[in-house]
Amino acid sequence: MKSARMQHTGPLTVCLTLGLIVAVSALWQLSAPGFIQSARALFDAAPDTPESMMLHYSWWPRLAMSLLAGSGLALAGVLMQQVLRNPLAAPTTLGVASGANLALLAATLLAPGWLAAGREWVALAGGVGAMALVFALAWRRALAPMVVVLAGLVVNLYAGALSMVLLLFHQEELKGLLIWGAGSLAQNGWHDIAFLAPRLLLGALAAWLLLRPLALLELDDASARSLGVSLKHLRLAGLGLAVFVTGCVVSVVGVVGFIGLAAPNIVRLAGARSLGSRLIWSTLLGALLLAGTDLLLQHFSSTLPTLIPTGATTAALGAPLLLWLIPRLRLGGGPPRAGVALAQPHSDPGRLSLLLGLALLFIGFFALTLGQAERGWTLTLDWQVLEWRTPRLLAAAASGLMLAVAGTLIQRLTANPMASPELLGISGGCAIALIVAIFVLPAPSNLTLVGVGTLGALATMAMLLGINRRGGFLPERLLLTGVAITALFDAVRAIVLAGGDPRGQQVVAWLSGSTYYVDLSSALIVALLAGLLGMAARPFARWLDILPLGQATASSLGIHVEHARLALLGLVALLTAAATLVVGPLSFVGLLAPHMARLAGFHRARWHLLGAALIGALLMVIADWLGRQWLFPDEIPAGLVASLIGGAYFMWGLRRL
Repeated sequence: MKSARMQHTGPLTVCLTLGLIVAVSALWQLSAPGFIQSARALFDAAPDTPESMMLHYSWWPRLAMSLLAGSGLALAGVLMQQVLRNPLAAPTTLGVASGANLALLAATLLAPGWLAAGREWVALAGGVGAMALVFALAWRRALAPMVVVLAGLVVNLYAGALSMVLLLFHQEELKGLLIWGAGSLAQNGWHDIAFLAPRLLLGALAAWLLLRPLALLELDDASARSLGVSLKHLRLAGLGLAVFVTGCVVSVVGVVGFIGLAAPNIVRLAGARSLGSRLIWSTLLGALLLAGTDLLLQHFSSTLPTLIPTGATTAALGAPLLLWLIPRLRLGGGPPRAGVALAQPHSDPGRLSLLLGLALLFIGFFALTLGQAERGWTLTLDWQVLEWRTPRLLAAAASGLMLAVAGTLIQRLTANPMASPELLGISGGCAIALIVAIFVLPAPSNLTLVGVGTLGALATMAMLLGINRRGGFLPERLLLTGVAITALFDAVRAIVLAGGDPRGQQVVAWLSGSTYYVDLSSALIVALLAGLLGMAARPFARWLDILPLGQATASSLGIHVEHARLALLGLVALLTAAATLVVGPLSFVGLLAPHMARLAGFHRARWHLLGAALIGALLMVIADWLGRQWLFPDEIPAGLVASLIGGAYFMWGLRRL
C-alpha cells in the first residue's frame, strides 16, 4: 500500500515544485505588461498595442510549444527506455534527433521543394532513417538494449560529421538553421502549435493502447516469449511510435537534448514504478522541465553576451545527469577480458614495420606530387606547390600517429577493443577546453592551447576513472560515459555556432579537422611533438603486455597498477590534446589504427605501438589527400574524411562487441 502511494506522492511532489517555479517565472515576465492585458492577449491581440501583439504571437505560443515539445520528448523517452530496458535510452542518445536534423539540412540544400510539402515529413524521414540504421546494426542481436544504445552513439556521431560537411560548404545558406538546429522554441504564431498538438495526442493515444503489451517487457526475454510475445515486433512498434513523436517535435523546434532522458529517470527515482504511472508523470514533468528551462533562459537572456538556444541548454544540463546515472546502471557481463586475437601473430613484425614505413613514404610522396589543378590531374615537383602541401602532409601524419598511439594505450590499458580517445569522450573533453580557451583567452598561442587541451583531456579521464572504478571498467559502461561527455561537447558546440560570433567560423574549421591553415613551422612542431611522445610510449611496452591480464596478475609481477595507469593516462592526454588541436575531436583514427595493426599481426605491445603509429599516419595522409581531391576545388577536411571511414568501421565492429 505504501509503495503504491509512493508511485503518486513522490512524482506529484516533484511536479508541484517544478510547476510552482514555472508559474512564478511566467508571472514575473507577465507582470511588466500587466496580468489582465497578458491574459487577454492569450485569446486576442490588440493591433494598436505592441505588447499585446508580442504576447499573442510570440510569448504565449512559445510557452505552449515548450509544454508540448517537453511532453512529447518525455513520452518518447519513456517508450524507448521501456522497450530497451535501459534508463539511458532517449531520442538524443539513439540518433533519432540528429538524423532528423541532417535530413532537414540536406533537403534545404538539395531538394528545397520537399520542404514546401512540410518540413515535418523530411525530419520524420531522417529520424526513421537513423532509427532504421540503428535497427539494422542491432537486429542480429535481437535488438539487445546495450547494442542499440551503442549503435545510436555511432549514428549520432556519423550524422554529426555529415552535418558538419554540409555546414562547411554552405555556411550562408544554412545560417538560419543553426539556431533552429540547436533547439529553438521561438514562435511567430500558433500554426506550429496547431500542427504538433494533434500529432502528440495521437501518439499519446497509441502509447496508451500499447500499455499492456509494453508492460510485459519488464519481464526477462524468456518469460515474455513464454507468454507468446514477439519481442522483435513489440520493440519495433514501441520504438516506431517513439520515432514518430520525436520526428514531429524535431521538425518544429529542432534538437532539444535530454528532456527524454531526464524526465523518465526523475519520476522513476521519485517512486513511479509501473509503466502507466511513468507515462503520465514523465509527460507532465517533461513539459514543466522544458518550459521552466526556457522561461529562465528568457529571463536571463538580456544579461548574456550571446544567444543561447534552449535545446543546447537542456543538453548541457542533461549531460551531468547522464554521468550520474551511469554508475547506477545494471549491466550484464563481467569485467573486461584480455583481447582475443583477431589474427595470427606475424612471424617477422620488424620486416612488416619496414614495409609499412616504406608504404608511408611512397604514399606521402604521391600525396605531395599528385593532385588536381585547373588543367586536371598533374604530377608536379614545383616547389610552390610542395611548399603548400608539405605542412598539411606533416600535420596529418603526425596527428594520425598520436591518435593511433593514444588508442593503442587505452585499448591495452582497459582491455576494451572498442576504446579510443574519440569514443571515450577524451577528445570531446579536450575540445570543450580548447573552445573555452579560444573564446576566453586573448590570442592564445599554440603552446597554451596544447596545455589547456591536455588539462581538459586529463579532467575527462579523471571522470572516466571515477565513474567506472567500482564497475571494473566494463567496456559498455566506459562507452556510455563517452556518450555523456560527447553530448556535453555537442551542447557547447551548438551554443558556439548559434551565437553568431565571428570566432565561431574558426571553431567550425578546427572542429572539422582541417589541415588547411597549418603553416610549415607549426607542422614541424607537431611532427617533433609526435615523435617525442611516440618514443615516450616505447618504455611502457612491458606494462602494456601485462596490464590486460588483470590487476592481480600485474601486481604479482611487480607493477604498481595505480601508478602505471596514471602515467599511461597522462601520456594519452598529451597525445590526444596535441592531435585534437590539428584534426578535431572525431577522427576515429584512435579506434581504427590499433585494430588494423592487430589484424596485420602486431600483437606484442612494442610492435603493436609501432604498427598502429605507422598505420595511423598512413590513414590520415590518405584522408587528407582524399579530402583535397574528392570534391575539387572544394575540400573535405581530413578529420571528417577519417571520421566517415572510422565510423563505418565502428558499425562493422558492433557485430563483435
